[in-house]
Amino acid sequence: MLVAGLTGGIGSGKSAVARLIQEQGITVIDADEVAREVVAPGEAALAQIAAHFGAEVLHADGTLDRARLRQIIFAQTDARLWLETLLHPLIRERIQSSLQAATSAYALLVSPLLLETDQHRLVDHVVVVDVPEQTQLERTTARDRNSTDQVKRIMAAQLDRGARLARADSIIDNSGDLQSLRAKTLQLHQTLLQLAQDPRDT
Repeated sequence: MLVAGLTGGIGSGKSAVARLIQEQGITVIDADEVAREVVAPGEAALAQIAAHFGAEVLHADGTLDRARLRQIIFAQTDARLWLETLLHPLIRERIQSSLQAATSAYALLVSPLLLETDQHRLVDHVVVVDVPEQTQLERTTARDRNSTDQVKRIMAAQLDRGARLARADSIIDNSGDLQSLRAKTLQLHQTLLQLAQDPRDT
């Protein structure tokens, strides 16, 4: 089965593209959702995170305070590296299981860190959703109520825009409106269907 990987910087519109693809009956695996699953209450990874960072990263109900943890790891490089070393292998293993279970014409893996981690090895075709960096800042601060400085730190931890585009097999420019994005996404869907039928073209 053809596996397409969808990525892009924070605020680029990956989720909107993924929803449109899913509406076409395609299996979509979201790495962020998998990342939440592996730190759910009862998971060994959550206990290790609490032991490493302290109770301050847990809510009163025992769930992970993702906002607090995000503040810590994007302010401290060592903390981020420790967390990535713990979580990335667990996330990759669950993604692989989900991809193997997919039965649609092709599968789509959505991951903000597709190219920063070895997750890109799981895909046959890399799709990058692209917007100017200023648009990333504006959309993310408005959507998540994060400070500009925090968004900039998140962007700095991701692959820079030029390097990401250089590794793309397909690019979706999402600087326009939703109607434009829908048209481009449906065109991408047709391309991926064709590649799925003739994998020699990937």
